[in-house]
Amino acid sequence: MELKEKILSSFLAFEQTIDIKSDIHKVRSNAIKDFEKVGLPTKKMEAWKYTSLTKVLDKEYTLLSAQNTVSNTIDYQDIEPYLIKDMDTYTIVFVDGVYHAQFSQTTHDTFDICLLSSALSNNKYKPVLDVYFNQIAPSENMVTLNTAFTSEGAYIYIPKNVAVHKPVQILHITTGKNTSQLIQPRNLIVVEDNSEISIIERHQNLSENRALSNAVTEMYVGKNSHVNYYKIQNDTEKSSLIDNTFIKQLSNSVCGVHTFSFGGEVVRNNLNFYQDGNAIDSILNGVTVIEGKTHIDHNTLVAHNTPNCESHQNYKGIFNDKSTGVFNGKIIVDKIAQKTNAFQSNNNILLSDKATVNSKPQLEIFADDVRCSHGCTIGQLDKDALFYLKSRGIPQKEASALLTYAFAGEVLEEVKLPKLKKRINTLIAQKLGVEIGFDI
Repeated sequence: MELKEKILSSFLAFEQTIDIKSDIHKVRSNAIKDFEKVGLPTKKMEAWKYTSLTKVLDKEYTLLSAQNTVSNTIDYQDIEPYLIKDMDTYTIVFVDGVYHAQFSQTTHDTFDICLLSSALSNNKYKPVLDVYFNQIAPSENMVTLNTAFTSEGAYIYIPKNVAVHKPVQILHITTGKNTSQLIQPRNLIVVEDNSEISIIERHQNLSENRALSNAVTEMYVGKNSHVNYYKIQNDTEKSSLIDNTFIKQLSNSVCGVHTFSFGGEVVRNNLNFYQDGNAIDSILNGVTVIEGKTHIDHNTLVAHNTPNCESHQNYKGIFNDKSTGVFNGKIIVDKIAQKTNAFQSNNNILLSDKATVNSKPQLEIFADDVRCSHGCTIGQLDKDALFYLKSRGIPQKEASALLTYAFAGEVLEEVKLPKLKKRINTLIAQKLGVEIGFDI
């Protein structure tokens, strides 16, 4: 049975386990109808031209949902390496798509950092869900699939005038002890006016079996609010991730999404910003350091719909062996979005003759009083700089690592959490196979 047919038949069984009288039932039912029409993405679609999911989707997956019971075969030491332990945080851990209370720290004190399943089943949260849930996630391919099976994920609601001083860690674990797994987490994040929060998210497969995560996050950033969202992607060579993130910003808000991609079989990041107000700043940063046959695809959209706003995209890629990188960045400036300042940069270094990069920056500008620019470079390490470092007694490997760090340093400077920044530096050093005795 092909995966699409298996998904459609699995939905019938999934429906039997949920409350068909709930409001979310109609949303799920409409989504599965949309999925049946649009199907799974293929390279025939322009947005997927450089990324094939054939080898990922042509597998036998067990479709997991929050109706499954939590795995009792996992201990804290199994997940400890993937948490930032030396930082005080709220923590939400999901194991095989199921919330794991023992490893988590949630709160309802002043604000809500908890579970989407609780919000969906409790009328207390209905006013928020009616306004925000499934409002900006479009009806396309993997998004409709996620919506149809929506049952669990993180629910974060920060009311007006609240600064959350502890970051939030969201960790999705797949154990894959007996089978290949498809999980579909759904996050809803609402940060109302004059509020602030930082979030760290990671997906991790603990087994040698295949795992596919099809994740959707909807985030709303209110007036004068500040949000930093950090994504760490360093999974196994048999793990794939399709990460769909949709963000709506209101006036004078600042939102940054910082994506650090170091591993996985196929990783596709669909990152979409929609500006709705004046003096908005949208920040999209990424560092990719990969090897082997890993394939990383960053697909971004910033829709400037209102005047006097900014966006800054800065993606750096370092590719070794037979790895493949894709950057498909689009900026759309509406005709009323005068005084827009939009910047887009994608710079890449190839450490191997067999590595590949496909870069496609795009600007669609319908206003005449704007400052918009984009640039792309694909090359190798500076040979003169490398020769200079070697002439000062620095070995070839360490000299290359220093230049690579310098190349990525501009993006790393945007990380506002020191402990997280140290962790990312360590991961980059591990990917380069060197030890660096300082933090950038």
